[in-house]
Amino acid sequence: MALLDPDRLFPPDPRCRDLARALHAGVRDLPIVSPHGHCDPRWFAENAAFPDPARLFVTPDHYVFRLLHSQGVPLERLGVPRADGGPTESDGRAIWRLFAEHYHLFRATPSRLWLDHAFETVFGLTTRLSAATADAAYDRIADCLARPEYRPRALFDRFGIEVLATTESPLDDLGWHRMIRDSGWGGRVITTYRPDPVTDPDFAGFARNVERLGDLTGEDATTWPGYLAAHRKRRAVFKDHGATATDHGHPTARTEDLPQAEAAALFARALAGAATPAEAEAFRGQMLTEMARMSLDDGLVMQIHPGSLRNHSAPVLAAFGRDKGYDIPTRTDYVRALAPLLSAVGERADLTVILFTLDETAYARELAPLAGVYPALRLGPAWWFHDSPEGMRRYREMVTETAGFANTVGFNDDTRAFCSIPARHDVARRVDCACLATLVATGRLDEDEAHETARDLAYGLAKRAYRL
Repeated sequence: MALLDPDRLFPPDPRCRDLARALHAGVRDLPIVSPHGHCDPRWFAENAAFPDPARLFVTPDHYVFRLLHSQGVPLERLGVPRADGGPTESDGRAIWRLFAEHYHLFRATPSRLWLDHAFETVFGLTTRLSAATADAAYDRIADCLARPEYRPRALFDRFGIEVLATTESPLDDLGWHRMIRDSGWGGRVITTYRPDPVTDPDFAGFARNVERLGDLTGEDATTWPGYLAAHRKRRAVFKDHGATATDHGHPTARTEDLPQAEAAALFARALAGAATPAEAEAFRGQMLTEMARMSLDDGLVMQIHPGSLRNHSAPVLAAFGRDKGYDIPTRTDYVRALAPLLSAVGERADLTVILFTLDETAYARELAPLAGVYPALRLGPAWWFHDSPEGMRRYREMVTETAGFANTVGFNDDTRAFCSIPARHDVARRVDCACLATLVATGRLDEDEAHETARDLAYGLAKRAYRL
């Protein structure tokens, strides 16, 4: 018994389904371009075996453990490490059994699609995970993980990954990336410049982080000119390690374009810990415009990921640290918020700014009209909470009529879960092929155009947008 329906996510109408099948056959085996994600470069530097099934599928994946936790499963029982180093479950089989007992929670979720895809196509499982099948599945996956062909580099090649981008802080020494580069392995794993720890006054240890930025670059980063120069130097180092993009995870899309004297005074207040919430927000907005100008100089593509109220639970943040599934979408204004940045650089066709959103109401009203006119703007794919078949369909329906396909950037998987990468790309390709088939069947797209567009959505747009 297979876990995966070969026609999953295709339209039920026979003609559309046949068209979707044909389109998917043309893109199914294209290389994977993964231009934005959070895999650990250490995996590919050391190429050590993954420790056990639980630490591959459960403990590091907040998509998985947040849903389990929503039904009362303590994070400690899932092996999620505590910030204070306190005890958590360390028995991989015990974690896996708990996960399997609750596998029914994932019915009809994108996580279920990704997990079943990995279980069947990577590890050869053919029986649905449950309490009754937990041990057999664990043993099968553990046996595979002990083999050389399941090491990270071998899986990278098996998955057909052409390029994979990780995301690092400006304070990271990029040692794992140097180790990958010096190893002689042919896999392309590149970094991405994520400056939030030194551009967000609300980030823990902001002033100390800025001092460290200065130490790394030999600049006096406590002065406004030295601070900007330090960013330029670190960006250059990241480019030397393969980076083609920056990434900015701000709470809102607000931008500013202040006179430099005002920006310097705002920076001084932020560094002194004296900035009000409004001033902290203004400083983050100013830094988006400064980063856009730097991108004009060094060619790095700029990604803006606003609209998440991060680490919503203060107790969970204190106990387990950041990124533990408590990031919650909020409303986001793009039209007014981006006006300063777009007035400064939005007409530059040699700049690429990729916008993401967690506020779907902004697709047709704000994002598509903005990307449909400003040469610098492109729209990122349905992201995070909307990285689902339904979310992808809504995205295509609301965006294409105004921005077309060319002002979007294909798909990125944005994941820490390595084995879900081919699964996520498979979902995106199937959904896009289903959407294109519907356009052909309703007379809005010729079939040859649909085949060309399917290839662009699966491969070409991401390569071009991220300059890969």
